[in-house]
Amino acid sequence: MACVLVTGFPATGKSTLAAALSKELGFPMFSKDSMKELLYDTVGFRSRAEKVALGVGAMEILYYCAGQALAVGQSVILENNFENTSKEGLLALLKKYPCPVVTVALTGDPQVIYRRFLERDASPQRHRGHVVNTCYPEPPGERPPYVPLTFEQFVEGFKARGMDSFDIGGPRVTVDVTDFSKVDYKAVARQAAACIQ
Repeated sequence: MACVLVTGFPATGKSTLAAALSKELGFPMFSKDSMKELLYDTVGFRSRAEKVALGVGAMEILYYCAGQALAVGQSVILENNFENTSKEGLLALLKKYPCPVVTVALTGDPQVIYRRFLERDASPQRHRGHVVNTCYPEPPGERPPYVPLTFEQFVEGFKARGMDSFDIGGPRVTVDVTDFSKVDYKAVARQAAACIQ
């Protein structure tokens, strides 16, 4: 069994790549954001602090699900904006269920990724829980104005949290996602599989 981590800045296409790896490798995939959205829709939040708490809860659920799979010898794919604060939980998981770890790190032109980030947040398909910081579900008729991060805030803020350099040891597969059309998901899956073997 093995643990494949799919990580990188927001809007780098981690969910899409993780889903492709899951299909190619036959490993179940667990996404923190998917879990967080379920918590948004069932529990909600009334402040930025409560939103952060839901994020922490989603990480704990991610580790729990991964642990249940690893406990029966099943490899897993975990997708998240892993950062410095993620290391403690991951190390505890891997101490309990020792296995090879492969990090698939998504990277690319910061300007391109930033533009994708803004477009995604402005999209009607984007889950509002990710965009709103004050209250979700939003009160009827109320929709606070969206105040986007500047390019500098985007890059420096996420770099300061370690999202661009996250490393927990083990082999690393780096994928340039500047142009999604050039990403060969099957080739990435082959690289990850080779690292596991």
